[in-house]
Amino acid sequence: MEVLLKADVKGLGKAGEKVNVSDGYARNFLFPRNLAAQMNAQLVTELKNRESAAAHKAAEELRAAQEAAAKLDGKTLKLAAKAGQNGKLFGSVTSKEIAEGISASFGVAVDKRKISSEDIKNFGTYEAQVKLHAQVTAKIFVMVGE
Repeated sequence: MEVLLKADVKGLGKAGEKVNVSDGYARNFLFPRNLAAQMNAQLVTELKNRESAAAHKAAEELRAAQEAAAKLDGKTLKLAAKAGQNGKLFGSVTSKEIAEGISASFGVAVDKRKISSEDIKNFGTYEAQVKLHAQVTAKIFVMVGE
């Protein structure tokens, strides 16, 4: 019997999956516990609609990430920091400061955990990678000065 799982079932599948199970297992375990529903035309239509909506949402997220990458890729972000006499910074420039600078300068909201860069402890220009999506990465330059 084909059923659509309403909740995760250990050893069987995750919620929203269509699986084949024996008639007895479905009638005696899954249906009484409201873990699954028997497949019918309405459920097939709902499943297809859910899948197409998820695909559309993923495509929109990818498109938005590509647009943000086009705004950021190759740009230079200028940050000000205080330093001692030899150009060594008091502390360091963190990914949080870089994310705030990107948001203020380019209007692109970026999570600080998605920015990877080397330790910035001196004045100069450094390269940073911004991961906007699983498939989209932008490279920016961070210029630290007074």
